[in-house]
Amino acid sequence: MTETTLRKSIYLKAPKSTVWDYLTEPDKLAIWFHKPKAALADGQDYAMYGTESGDKLMWGNVVKAQPHDYLEYTFTITPMGDATSTVKWRLEDVAGGTRLSLEHIGLPQGEEAFGLTLALDKGWDEHLGRLRADAHAD
Repeated sequence: MTETTLRKSIYLKAPKSTVWDYLTEPDKLAIWFHKPKAALADGQDYAMYGTESGDKLMWGNVVKAQPHDYLEYTFTITPMGDATSTVKWRLEDVAGGTRLSLEHIGLPQGEEAFGLTLALDKGWDEHLGRLRADAHAD
């Protein structure tokens, strides 16, 4: 069986430095995703919380933070049990802005896990839509 992976890519009318802030800074993350208590930094553990509920929604470790170019962290949520996946972000300069690519790898596999894959796929689309709307406003 092949590994379950989600891949997304969007274009943002913002420089890489601005997009980076949206990926790592608590107040910017809270706008489009979930809010950590501290900025995401290389080698640091993190947890992200619901902006309205305050509930812990996801957690992991920042594997690599290469400012303005690449961010990788482990990703766990309660429905995954003890399983851990990996989220990789790549930022590329393009004429007029930034191309942001997401790769979410190592998701649970099998028919019983497909509902989670569908939920994460839809969730990433919704989160990226909010990021696109807000990052263009900066």
